[in-house]
Amino acid sequence: MSKVPSLSYIRIVKALQRDGWTIVRQRGSHIRLQKHIKDEVLKITVPAHNPVKRSTLSHILKQARLTVENFLKYL
Repeated sequence: MSKVPSLSYIRIVKALQRDGWTIVRQRGSHIRLQKHIKDEVLKITVPAHNPVKRSTLSHILKQARLTVENFLKYL
């Protein structure tokens, strides 16, 4: 199992977009993304911080249903 990296929010958002996520809105320092999967819509919020804490990125990946290894492929 790979360690969660410390990345800027720009790299995280771009990697999520390569996985099929779309930016819905940005309000203040938070970017809202969503992805349609079969009968449901997944929604996540990425804070616009440099860098995003590793623990925060870990929670984002869990909500996005991505493993660290799969996420790193999109970087």
